Amino acid sequence: MSEQKDSIIEFPTRFPIKVMGQRHDDFSQTIFELVRIHAADLTAEDIELRVSSGGNYVSLTVTVTAISQEQLDAIYRAVTGHPMVKYVL
Repeated sequence: MSEQKDSIIEFPTRFPIKVMGQRHDDFSQTIFELVRIHAADLTAEDIELRVSSGGNYVSLTVTVTAISQEQLDAIYRAVTGHPMVKYVL
């Protein structure tokens, strides 16, 4: 008997992922490329950028069209493993 991972998310769905790190010229492009490996339909319009009030940090909200829990897990692993990233929500 195989165990199936239950998810409270109904797929496909638009799913926002918030990624934060120190401000760097390549941060947005780097995160875009990391996520696009797992979500090929991602476009620049799917990313919202905010700079902290002090200008030292940046927050990206990357909204993907998620098709499975496995896809979301892969995106989280890729993003959290990158040295530019401080937090992922």
